Amino acid sequence: MRDAANGGVLCLPPVDEERLHELWKGFMKITQSAAKTLLPKEWPRHVQSAMLHAMSLAQHVLTHARGWAANSLNARVRLQTEAKRAHSESALLREEMRIKDQRMAALSPHRRPYYAPAERMAILELRAARGWSLAETARRFLVDDETISSWTRRLDEPGEKALLAMPEPVNRFPEMVGCLTRRLKTLCPVLGKKRIAQLLAREGLHLSVTTAGRMLKREEPSPRKQDGPTNGSTNAAASAERKMDQPHGVVTARHPDHLWQIDLTVAPTILGFWVPWFPFTRLQVWPFCWWVVVVLDHFSRGVVKLAVFRQQPDSAKIQALLSSLIRKRGKAPRHLVCDKGVQFWCDAFKGWCKRRGIRPRFGAIGRYGSIAVTERFIQSLKTECTRVIQVSLRDQDMQRQLEQYAQWFNAHRPHQGISGRTPLEKTGTSPIQRLRLEPRPRWPIPHSAKGAPSAIRAPALQLVVTHMDGEQHLPIVELKLAA
Repeated sequence: MRDAANGGVLCLPPVDEERLHELWKGFMKITQSAAKTLLPKEWPRHVQSAMLHAMSLAQHVLTHARGWAANSLNARVRLQTEAKRAHSESALLREEMRIKDQRMAALSPHRRPYYAPAERMAILELRAARGWSLAETARRFLVDDETISSWTRRLDEPGEKALLAMPEPVNRFPEMVGCLTRRLKTLCPVLGKKRIAQLLAREGLHLSVTTAGRMLKREEPSPRKQDGPTNGSTNAAASAERKMDQPHGVVTARHPDHLWQIDLTVAPTILGFWVPWFPFTRLQVWPFCWWVVVVLDHFSRGVVKLAVFRQQPDSAKIQALLSSLIRKRGKAPRHLVCDKGVQFWCDAFKGWCKRRGIRPRFGAIGRYGSIAVTERFIQSLKTECTRVIQVSLRDQDMQRQLEQYAQWFNAHRPHQGISGRTPLEKTGTSPIQRLRLEPRPRWPIPHSAKGAPSAIRAPALQLVVTHMDGEQHLPIVELKLAA
């Protein structure tokens, strides 16, 4: 071989054949000793446990690596991390669907549940949106190719016994209310019957909670589990709050920023802390979870601040956070309600409150409902935000997600504790200035003392649902007159 730097000739060092032979003999000895290594006699008994340990350990390591990459200064690394995380989540969802489909496929085709006419129409709509073939659609929904072909041929079949059907036409007022209510439930599944009634009332269409519940039951006869815990826990929290207001001289908030409430919670980044090894839980620190500090205004039930920390903040960080909030709002609260956590139940925090003229009030240990308003908001935060989104591993993105939820919560989400108003409507910064919509042609419209009508005729209404910043878990509901 030639090299221009060495006169056109590339000189290689001489090969030591004896050294090469010794290295080969050593490699063969290592290989033979590895082949002779014996496994424990009862190792097959622990294979299944080893699989769980391996899966959990792999997730543990990946979460650490993704947490580092999500906070990298290189934007390309951050985007690549988000893409890989979304790909992993998609793969896990496909595996979950595969397990469910495999269970259904084990049944005989004639013993499987039949699809309802509306469900058949929804399947054909999904096929058109995804561009699936007959075979792909049949494979996805565990039916025969001829079944999908038959549905397509009988698409425009009229009559009540048609194979496919759309929702019933809106010809009467109850049908219109039912259509609006069920459509709203479909677009925003986290909403319960009371929340739906309050949302429609804010847009001018008045109906009771029982009416909304009856309209929802028409589509799904079985009792809904979603509405039960939400409304039940809300009623329990409200009743517990009323009990607190009676006997022990609890302070009542009389104006905004009169009484604040503060508490801490954790938001898992991988939807859980369980691991198969002792102590069967991961450490509650980043990158496995975020610590979220919640500060609420008791008068308006509005969010004052949602702050994110990588690990449980100490009292000094809590004091710094509250000090910045006081400077931003220009005034300190008269009272501050919290629990007896290590951040609050200490001399440093009590001294900080005393220097600023704040009277701290501590919830009772083990007493249900002692900080009911904060506990109820934390439940809403988790069910409406952190459990329905892909929680980010990046500090700035997580803070942005929480700020978006706080803005939506204050401006667009009706609160049951303040008669269906939003926190901004409670404080008067965003009052409701809409006339009542009356779609019933024969229903009389009352007039005020000055002669102005209190409602307007609305022969047809249109439900418009948008989303704040394109986030599907932050719906904005509006009712407009149909053209």
